Amino acid sequence: MKKIVLLLGLMACSLPALAKGDAQAGEAKAMTCVACHGMSGKASAPLYPNIGGQSEAYLEHSLQAYKKGERSGGQAEIMKAYVSGLSDEDISNLAAYYASMKP
Repeated sequence: MKKIVLLLGLMACSLPALAKGDAQAGEAKAMTCVACHGMSGKASAPLYPNIGGQSEAYLEHSLQAYKKGERSGGQAEIMKAYVSGLSDEDISNLAAYYASMKP
């Protein structure tokens, strides 16, 4: 039983290490996002989603889907244009940056 508790404790401590992106690097890339999603990840208009505090995995998946053209409708074409020049690392970093914000 002690081993299980110890293992669970170690796993809980490692959760932040599971995050893939670098939030500081993401902040540097986020300047193009600010016009629609705001400085704090809160949208400037109801048309745009609030992304601050969202799940890092969700944000990364969404950005990848826009880049690959797997999302359509709404502002998908605009998002595709914004993310088309981002590397996978840039996308991970942006996801980490917005996930680190308070919702």
